[in-house]
Amino acid sequence: MVQLAKLWTSLVNTLPGEEVDVTKDRATVTDLTLQETALTMNRWRWWRAVALGLLLSVPNAYWVMQVEGTWHSGHPTCISFFWNVGFTLMLLVFLNLAIKRLLPFWALSQQEFVVIFVILTLVSSLPGHDCLQLGIPQMAMPFWYGIQNPTLRWQETFLNAMPTWLVVTDMTALRDLFFGNSSFYRLYYLQVWLPTILWWTAFSLALGAVYVGLMSLMRRQWTEHEKLSYPIIHIPLALTREGGRAEFFANKWFWWGFGVVAFLDLMNGLSAFYPSIPKIPVRHDDLQLRLDPLLYSMGRPWNAAAPPFFSFPLYPFIIALGYLIPLDIAFSMWFFYLLRKVLLVITDWLGFFRGAGYIVSGPPYLLQQSYGAWLMLTVHTLWAAKHYLKEVGREIFRPTALSQQEPLSYRRAILLTLLGLGFLLWFSMRGGMSLWVALIYFGVFFGWSMAIAKCRAELGPPAHEIVGLNSANFIAHTIGMGRLSTRDKVMMPLYWWFNGRGHRNHQMPIVLEGFKMAQVTGLNIKAFPLLMVICFGVGTLLAYWAALHQLYRIGGVNNPIGGGENPIIMHNWGQLYQLQSWIEAPEPVNPSGITAIFIGAAIVEVLARLRGQFLWFPFHPAGYALALNFGVDYFWSCLLIASVLKFFVLRYGGQRTYQATLPFMYGLVLGEYTFGAFWSAASIIRQKPIYDFAPG
Repeated sequence: MVQLAKLWTSLVNTLPGEEVDVTKDRATVTDLTLQETALTMNRWRWWRAVALGLLLSVPNAYWVMQVEGTWHSGHPTCISFFWNVGFTLMLLVFLNLAIKRLLPFWALSQQEFVVIFVILTLVSSLPGHDCLQLGIPQMAMPFWYGIQNPTLRWQETFLNAMPTWLVVTDMTALRDLFFGNSSFYRLYYLQVWLPTILWWTAFSLALGAVYVGLMSLMRRQWTEHEKLSYPIIHIPLALTREGGRAEFFANKWFWWGFGVVAFLDLMNGLSAFYPSIPKIPVRHDDLQLRLDPLLYSMGRPWNAAAPPFFSFPLYPFIIALGYLIPLDIAFSMWFFYLLRKVLLVITDWLGFFRGAGYIVSGPPYLLQQSYGAWLMLTVHTLWAAKHYLKEVGREIFRPTALSQQEPLSYRRAILLTLLGLGFLLWFSMRGGMSLWVALIYFGVFFGWSMAIAKCRAELGPPAHEIVGLNSANFIAHTIGMGRLSTRDKVMMPLYWWFNGRGHRNHQMPIVLEGFKMAQVTGLNIKAFPLLMVICFGVGTLLAYWAALHQLYRIGGVNNPIGGGENPIIMHNWGQLYQLQSWIEAPEPVNPSGITAIFIGAAIVEVLARLRGQFLWFPFHPAGYALALNFGVDYFWSCLLIASVLKFFVLRYGGQRTYQATLPFMYGLVLGEYTFGAFWSAASIIRQKPIYDFAPG
């Protein structure tokens, strides 16, 4: 047992930052890289990169809204490393290799690729599945359905309290939005929508300002003091080193990985056209990989573990992404996922289970445990930085050259944060929310957001869907919606787009990773705060444009790939029904649920202390927090396979063998991002989904 503990310690303490040299600080970068990535970027190259990034943002925003929103397919922004951005980066690198050979002066440098990557990732996140795809319908649905369908009783319930400056009430503009066969580019429609769009764009800019301000304050602590490894940026940095290197693509193991997934995606894509071509099952919803039919056939209590689904997915690129993250987090996520399923079975066996899958209204109170877990992770995030935050406080009153090395000086970072937060509070109060409710709402949200950002920078989970973790649900479960006014409540569905569904495309981690990539490649980090805030405005406007263009053409009541409503509309009924329930019959605070919050927090604390006491302890508190929720269902088995592979590679081959296997894993990721995205891009031209290679 002692020998096994020592072995585990040697494996889990091998950080990605030590495994892959692309994340080393400037002081340890080779002389060749230093020559290519000077501390300051030529001004015209900077503006060229910004212009190219913004130009490429237009088709990427439309692409994301089309496949994720209108088709509910593909879901590029549901994975931490967005595959639409990876695909675009691959195309640019291949093109750049040719330019370097023919016209080297015009070739893009790695610094320019970093600028383009950050712009594309930030802009793509805003029209994403957990973002404005949820916000745009909420501007149209309340008044259209509330007036057209009186049986909903929305008029007497909440429409009178709805802030009309944040929604669209013009029935003529709404009619064509829902029935389609029209065009958004009519002056009348533009006049109706533009004031509301501008208000929400201003809100998005303020939200981005808070993200940038907070990450400017915390960057040094997480990057230089705690030395987080930022696993998500390893592949884009390796791909774009020296503007793209022929040596990167000369590795035979890279092409073996690339070829495996190319064959897989080619077969699965062609099977959509020619059913005689066999489809290779890898997705969570492939019948051959589903385990829930067996559980349903076994009856109680086993069927409690089945909903919404229980499968054994085999996504190759997620196996590769899981291989790149620390071994203990990969192990912890699939272990606690299975433990969650066991807990559901035991609860049903004891006769306490109420609900279905992760949507459990009673014991074992998974959602409430999740609240406690993430709150405690927030506490740990701030507690670990307590000495640094004292230093920041001193710097504010007696600034030194230290803070001048940050993206923003500490004074400016705090000022930007306070200005952004002040606007968000004013915006909320103008919409009808009480100040004390707004303070709790945003305080809890930004706390969780910082914990998510640190978790991703430290551990790099392939995805971090955290269903139900939002301020509205937290207030409902801890304070009770009965204490809030109707005007307090009506703002919460309107805020669902940034603090609602799952946080998979949360922008705060993207901002932090952008700062790290700038530091690694020698960019002037001070140029990034303004650029990032601008990206929030650009991404918001592009999201509205892409959604309204498609809705006026297709219609909100028409599903272009099947029956029922357009998925952009279909996925937004829940917020409005929940609002109606909060107003008409708010549930009282459940003491057992509050107890579960404390239990979740206590478990995280115990796991953290055990990890601090015993280096060999394999269970990571963030793995528990992530696995309590729904997102791990999509890829838990991929992490199981990845962790077993990595364990044996490190055990019997050591670091040298592990390093030799990395090109193969890079090939798996970039191969899927190339061929899977190719089918998605082809579907835009064909105007019909072909093959969906990614979960979501």
